[in-house]
Amino acid sequence: MVNLMKLVSFERNNQQGFGAVIGDEVVDLTGQIQGATSIQALLEIDAMGEVAAAANAVTNRFPLDDCSRLPVIPNPHKIVCVGLNYIDHVKETGRELKDNPVIFHRYPETQTGHGQAIQRPIVSDNLDYEGEMAVIFGKGGAHIDPENAMDHIAGYACYNEATIRDWQSHTRQFGMGKNFQKTGAFGPWMVTADEIPDYRQLNLQTRLNGEVMQSASLADLAFDIPTVISYVSKALPWLPGDVLVTGTPGGVGFKRTPPVFMKPGDTVEVEVSEIGILVNSIADETL
Repeated sequence: MVNLMKLVSFERNNQQGFGAVIGDEVVDLTGQIQGATSIQALLEIDAMGEVAAAANAVTNRFPLDDCSRLPVIPNPHKIVCVGLNYIDHVKETGRELKDNPVIFHRYPETQTGHGQAIQRPIVSDNLDYEGEMAVIFGKGGAHIDPENAMDHIAGYACYNEATIRDWQSHTRQFGMGKNFQKTGAFGPWMVTADEIPDYRQLNLQTRLNGEVMQSASLADLAFDIPTVISYVSKALPWLPGDVLVTGTPGGVGFKRTPPVFMKPGDTVEVEVSEIGILVNSIADETL
């Protein structure tokens, strides 16, 4: 029997697909379950229960390094992000914690995968890191009770919600600084929710060129995951494959003295214990 705790989205031989990560190999599950050509499609048809049997029957395997990694969910219906969700980050920004979570959104086309370059745009050199944990939805729903919210989660991944800080501050609505191409790194894979009994026991760390820049426990979230899931669901139903990016802790680059921004040639890592390490280089945008 194979260990199915990790599911990965990839591109290989100019074809996109998904599979289970077993050691240093990928078991290619693309098309092995009727109607499932991606992790999102697998979740939409509620076929996670068929993954084990399919993976044990499939003989098509290849080395994990023999593919390009895509964002875990390359094209979700929505990516909902939570701002100011760790007390130390609230304090370093000089703001106050409000009664409700700060919600903003990312577009799917702003994402990039593990091992790919996060792009510093032509118009700014204020590219900042934001290590976070992402939640992937397996079951949709509206008006979800917090007590039942965790039942809607299919799995977890690492996310680097890299931000263009000067563009973020152009207006009070800072969504533009969050939606530059190839700035939302998402990976390296999805760890299924059954492998994580309590997300609050996980730890998050962001490293820039090997130096620890952010470190926190997921227990330190100001608004916990069930609260945010429920809050958003009162306005807009969650759908299978949707992504919730849960917030970044203190230690961001633009609040350091002097400020620290990512530049070409840098390597940034976001690690969430029990989930994995998301690694990206930094490269300048080219026309």
